[in-house]
Amino acid sequence: MLSERDGKYLVALARRAITSYLKQGERISPRDATPNLLEKRGVFVTLETMPNRELRGCIGYPYPVYPLASAVIDAAISAATEDPRFPPLESEELEKLVIEVSVLTLPERIICKDPREIVKEVKVGRDGLTIESRSCSGLLLPQVPVEQEWGAEEFLAQICWKAGLPPDEWLSETAKVCRFQAQVFCERKPGGVVFEKNQGKR
Repeated sequence: MLSERDGKYLVALARRAITSYLKQGERISPRDATPNLLEKRGVFVTLETMPNRELRGCIGYPYPVYPLASAVIDAAISAATEDPRFPPLESEELEKLVIEVSVLTLPERIICKDPREIVKEVKVGRDGLTIESRSCSGLLLPQVPVEQEWGAEEFLAQICWKAGLPPDEWLSETAKVCRFQAQVFCERKPGGVVFEKNQGKR
């Protein structure tokens, strides 16, 4: 578990990384990170524009392959400049940008004798999902089904769509469906107070 202080640091780090990269073309380093923030963790950085919190970019690492602080820097810059769904962020947009950092647990495969039972193992508001099947893969963070008001079955269908698969692919015996949890830290307004978005839902 990360502390509120850790969350504030990570969100501020993401903002500094994006600002430095867009304005100076420089990639910062996490020189002041505490030891626990240098442990390898999966993480995603989500960018939204105010006032309607419209998605502007989201990229990250599902698995713990990099030290957390370094992964936040890389994911933040990539979300701002490399998300194929959006044009690269302009520095003028920073004043309207809200940043969200989701620190992930290790994905755990959901195994059921009958694939139809998988839906009972998914808890909306707690779990994020990944799916791998037919050389395709997709991931949705735990906050997405809450924001979209999906039930567990719709969540499973949507993770299939995200991967470019039929909506019932999760029922296939060859599909690998995993769940994970996340601590989500978010700004209330651009550059403003950071809070833990999903506190109490783990």
